[in-house]
Amino acid sequence: MTYQAPVDDIAFALKTAANFDDLIARGLYPGLDAETIAAIIEEAGKFGAEVLAPLGALGDRAGSKFAEGEVTTPEGFRAAYRQFCGGGWSSLPCSEKFGGQGLPQVVSAAVGEIWNASDVSFGLCPLLTQGAIHALEAGGSEELKAKFLPKMIAGTWTGTMNLTEPHAGSDLGPLSTRAVPQGDGTYCITGTKIFITYGEHDMAENIIHLVLARLPDAPDGTRGISLFLVPKFLVNHDGSLGERNDVICAGVEHKLGIMASPTCVMKFGENGGAIGYLIGEENRGLATMFVMMNAARLGVGLQGVGVAERATQQAVAYAKERRQGKKVGANDAPGMSPIIEHPDVRRMLLTMKAKTQAARMICYATAREFDIAHRSSDEVERKAALDKAALLTPLSKAFSTDIANEVASLGIQVHGGMGFIEETGAARYFRDARILPIYEGTNGIQAIDLVTRKLPLEGGAVVTSYLAELAVVIAEVRASNRPEFGAMPRRLTEALSGLQTATLWMALMLQSAPESALASATPFLRLMSLVAGGTYLAKGALSEEASSPRVAIARFFAENLLTEAAGLAESVQNGADSVLVDAHGAVFA
Repeated sequence: MTYQAPVDDIAFALKTAANFDDLIARGLYPGLDAETIAAIIEEAGKFGAEVLAPLGALGDRAGSKFAEGEVTTPEGFRAAYRQFCGGGWSSLPCSEKFGGQGLPQVVSAAVGEIWNASDVSFGLCPLLTQGAIHALEAGGSEELKAKFLPKMIAGTWTGTMNLTEPHAGSDLGPLSTRAVPQGDGTYCITGTKIFITYGEHDMAENIIHLVLARLPDAPDGTRGISLFLVPKFLVNHDGSLGERNDVICAGVEHKLGIMASPTCVMKFGENGGAIGYLIGEENRGLATMFVMMNAARLGVGLQGVGVAERATQQAVAYAKERRQGKKVGANDAPGMSPIIEHPDVRRMLLTMKAKTQAARMICYATAREFDIAHRSSDEVERKAALDKAALLTPLSKAFSTDIANEVASLGIQVHGGMGFIEETGAARYFRDARILPIYEGTNGIQAIDLVTRKLPLEGGAVVTSYLAELAVVIAEVRASNRPEFGAMPRRLTEALSGLQTATLWMALMLQSAPESALASATPFLRLMSLVAGGTYLAKGALSEEASSPRVAIARFFAENLLTEAAGLAESVQNGADSVLVDAHGAVFA
């Protein structure tokens, strides 16, 4: 089925979860108004539906091809990428100083969802390029910025992130790629990186690799990692392309999904050494790279939202057309009923919709905080927003990608046996979604980050403030006394209470039994995400008429999905011992 960008749902999430109108009224987006933003999203929706979405099935079947160090993307990708850049989409959120449009992060988030719903394989290329741009802006010298940013922002050159090595995955401490100073401001880079998305391809004139490497006298572990810019083609002083750098693609991985996105093995310095340029300070590369990774984590969360949205649209369309059995009370009616009329199918479809919309709202709320952190004139407000964005980023990344897998799996279930057949397309979303919880720090790492780094921010004041913010919305839901809300006020209140108790327990465990906190980190992240998502949906429902589908979705989430919160809160506080009791590994002997 064809993809239709959910423009109304996106606009609604921007208005409620991101409180976009308030940011406009406060002057954080000078020169922008709601009508302009709506027009941008509408045009992005058309481009996604008409140009990118048709590439999905074709790219999945054909995949990117590797031969003699070159990667050829599937038919149509190069032309679509030229249109993408020609339409200004590559420059949307980038600095105007280097040719970007300087639009807000919330707008970038909205169109990013659309690109990934249209075709997540295509969307990976601009996602990584945007991350590289952010890292170069944050840590690059003025000379490097002037030399590389304009063409990266224009999309003429794309960017990559080179972290992982065969022996160094999530833990970068053992990283062994070497960087030797050459005495002229450049470095000689040698080493091998794996799992490099769009490390080689035929869509852009040049590829700008951001590479983590270790200097000869660097300290051991992550304290001794530096960040380097290594272009595929060297760049002359006048900005033209020079000779090929000593960096090659040695192969592409054969994968479960995202077939059109080349996942490359990259070798640096096979013929003497690749020329690289230091970004930021020596031995401080990980801090600069985290600028890229944090942007990418929200971007990956939006990939999850996009895939979930696409899977939901297909499942709903199929359920309306597919006839099987008879609905209750229709035994005498001729023919079979559309399966969407069966209660269990409706339950699955509502689950898909509710999880997708909750994840969207969490991601857009996170994007809002990044905008405030970068745009407010009040230093105190900027700091508070950056802390809140830090708190919400693990939720955006982990919850959105987890539910992408859950929603895509339900999409196959709605299709029944036909969902297991590739021709229907439902299986592709499931295969594509599976990598997302692994990208940019696995979701287990996101949970650890939330618990060990984000909960202690400002002595716990950041999370306390956020829970108080959710409590205000929930109090408004209770005070509304709207009968169409059903048990939503009670379920939200119970869930928040469980989260508050679990948060206090987690704070105590971090001090007294940190291993127990780590054992409970994943259920805690899920608990916090469910409460946040349910509250955002309820906030949106407050502004809607009783008959609105958004009220129905918010109520369904509260009465059918938020009920997990009590069990999760119990698992957080009492489940760690059963994880740790087998300390000597007897269970796995």
